[in-house]
Amino acid sequence: MKQITQHYRTGELSLKDLPAPAPRSGGVVVATRASLVSAGTEKLMTDLAKASLAGKAMARPDLVRQVLDKAKREGVVSTIETVRSKLDNPVSLGYSCAGTVTEVGAHVQGPKVGDRVACAGAGYASHAEYNYIPKNLCVPVPEGVDDESASFVTVGAIALQGVRQAEPTLGERVVVMGLGLLGQLTVQLLKANGCRVLGFDPIASKCDLALTLGADAACSTGLIEAAEAFTEG
Repeated sequence: MKQITQHYRTGELSLKDLPAPAPRSGGVVVATRASLVSAGTEKLMTDLAKASLAGKAMARPDLVRQVLDKAKREGVVSTIETVRSKLDNPVSLGYSCAGTVTEVGAHVQGPKVGDRVACAGAGYASHAEYNYIPKNLCVPVPEGVDDESASFVTVGAIALQGVRQAEPTLGERVVVMGLGLLGQLTVQLLKANGCRVLGFDPIASKCDLALTLGADAACSTGLIEAAEAFTEG
């Protein structure tokens, strides 16, 4: 099968011929019909991979801390070997797709061969002709929803989880900072939840879009003043 991978040391992208995944217990194999390219997340990953080691370290201080902690626990030599292995192993790209179930693993109830499903998860819902997907990371695609629309499932789930974590209540006033795709979805979910929404993004056209999608107010500058007015102090 064909799969897009990236060499994490050099940043080189490749279209590889790889063995198709086998079904495993607790999951299904899905033939991809549409795979979402995330302009933000995947560009960040490709830019990071192309950076020097110093650049990688500056961009991801959290990983540097993990490496230092590992060196304290397991020694410098073992840690260096692990880091080299990580850098030299190609990584899969993609985290949201839709397709058709071709094989079902043991202990899986629900999905059947031939079912259309939307799939999520980095390392699972990759840009590949076939993917192994754990059952809890795939959902049936309703009738009337095309494959391309279904491939956005993870983006919608991320926005929905953000709203759930915030636990907004009816009538609350909420600021959504950043009106990209996730922000626009969040605006709509908050409005459906009975909230009043102020959107902010430095790009004015995104503010205009948020207003058409239900935001009560939006601004590209002066957020503090706008928030004071929106909340009446």
